[in-house]
Amino acid sequence: MKEIDYNNWNRKEHFEFFSEYDNPFFGIVTEIDCTEAYEIAKKNNLSFFGCYLHRSIIAVNRTEELCLRLLDDKVVSFDKIHAATTIGREDGTFGFSHVEFSDSFSDFNKNLKDQIRIVQNSTGLRATGDSERLDVVHYSTLPWFRITGVSYAKNHNSGESVPKITFGKSFMDGNVRKMAVSIEAHHGLVDGIHIARFLDQFQDLMAERI
Repeated sequence: MKEIDYNNWNRKEHFEFFSEYDNPFFGIVTEIDCTEAYEIAKKNNLSFFGCYLHRSIIAVNRTEELCLRLLDDKVVSFDKIHAATTIGREDGTFGFSHVEFSDSFSDFNKNLKDQIRIVQNSTGLRATGDSERLDVVHYSTLPWFRITGVSYAKNHNSGESVPKITFGKSFMDGNVRKMAVSIEAHHGLVDGIHIARFLDQFQDLMAERI
């Protein structure tokens, strides 16, 4: 982690402007082509969820602005961002998890499987210290329906700065399998162009073999 040189930061004015708002977050929902990633996952008997979650967190780590956070009234950049994702249980509840980042899909998938097992053998939210970490992205998946918009519970004026990404149900559009992706971020740290760069990275990764 390193502190941003605030006085020489090219986003200083942007940050101060958007930080004046009660809710400085903004968000978009778009669709990505997940045809190849889905086919690769099914062909190799892998979790499609694990595949796109891994590709997404790699894209996050390659997007500098999505690694920025607020800490003690300072802007900091983390060297590595992990996946804090909700995991569902058979009784309809969910729990929070912390999946350590790795460039290796096999290592990341092992971490994810361990977290799924822990959550599914527990009760409650599991709002532990890991759930309050800043070096994460908050992930959710809504696999039951297509999404066109998402709003999130958050405390306004709380200094919150962790981006939030949600995936909807994948669906066929002709011969192309698509999936909606929602991303919300602090506008003082992130602009639309940075989300576009993340999405470009994510889309390219979704076409790569594991």
